[in-house]
Amino acid sequence: MRILHTSDWHLGRSFHREDLLGHQAAFVDHLLDVVEQEDVDVVVVSGDVYDRALPHVDAVALADEAFARLAASRARVVVSSGNHDSAQRLGFGSRLMDAAGVFVRTDAATVGSAVVLGDRHGDVAIHAIPYLDPSALLEPWRLGRRSHEAALVEAMKRVRRDLAARPAGTRSVVLAHAFVAGATPSESERDISVGGVSRVATSVFDGIDYTALGHLHGPHVLTDSLRYSGSPLAYSFSEADQVKGSWLVDLDATGFAGARWVDAPVPRRLSRIAGSLAELLADPSLTDREHDWVQVTLTDVPRPARAMEQLRRRFPHTLVLQFAAPVTEHPVPARPASGTSDHTIALDFVRHVRGAAATQGESALLREAIDACCHDPDRDVLVGGPSRAAADGDAR
Repeated sequence: MRILHTSDWHLGRSFHREDLLGHQAAFVDHLLDVVEQEDVDVVVVSGDVYDRALPHVDAVALADEAFARLAASRARVVVSSGNHDSAQRLGFGSRLMDAAGVFVRTDAATVGSAVVLGDRHGDVAIHAIPYLDPSALLEPWRLGRRSHEAALVEAMKRVRRDLAARPAGTRSVVLAHAFVAGATPSESERDISVGGVSRVATSVFDGIDYTALGHLHGPHVLTDSLRYSGSPLAYSFSEADQVKGSWLVDLDATGFAGARWVDAPVPRRLSRIAGSLAELLADPSLTDREHDWVQVTLTDVPRPARAMEQLRRRFPHTLVLQFAAPVTEHPVPARPASGTSDHTIALDFVRHVRGAAATQGESALLREAIDACCHDPDRDVLVGGPSRAAADGDAR
């Protein structure tokens, strides 16, 4: 049996306000191509089909299209829900989809009930474990302690009970959405820690022929038979150096027989560049970065005016501008001295942030803005007392 392991599609997610739905649709096209070209028997999706519990209608339409096309392909599909998914919404219609060969498992009550598929060597029992909320399962499952590891240990007990009741030689595959020890997170995953603890030991999955992990967005090989596929697209600049794709996993008569990586298409690269503004605008070695999504770290002191505007003339897809270190030459006092004007405080802030004083024009603009906020001649006069503006001043 040949399995294509993918996860963390996050359909509907944007990247620094850039719409990714077209890029996600291109990944679905790629996935279908791999299924046909590599004679894939089963596609497993280990959670986070959507990016949010209430996905946008366009994201739902893309998921519908993806599952319909996979159902019409040579492969069958097993899907579990992740921490970004709504179990109820993703699982809607799952009993009907079973008949089409798309097995969606989102309910903790189904843990321990396998999707059984066969090949010429016999049965393969696929257990799709949805994301398990330890708080919700603490009492129903009598976990003893509220942690992700406790929830998954109990889930795997149920899986092993099911496997023990099956004929000898039945091979096993588990889908799990969790943070397993030994892997490295990136900035784009939502924190699932409970009580400060989120990691799960690799030993929880001992004895399983292949465990298809989801949640972390980078690919990881924890053991030969325990792997993360990662997300098909980069969802933060911390993933700029990650290679995106899926695992092609083969099972033979005895279990895990090997895995091969398949690169996903890269619709637009991510680049992180650093230096002074003048250097970045003139450096010829950066020519090949001009069409990338770019994160820029400027080292200039003082900070240059209209930096983003200038950067985008050369790098039109610059999405993030940051500075190497905060300027500390002119710190803003923790508490301004009594009698310090609002205008002076604003000028001190500009000096602190930029490392240089405001220009005369900027100073005048700040004074105009402050005056507009602090003086309102049209305020009502309190009956039998001073104007409301005066009363506000007395209150201060």
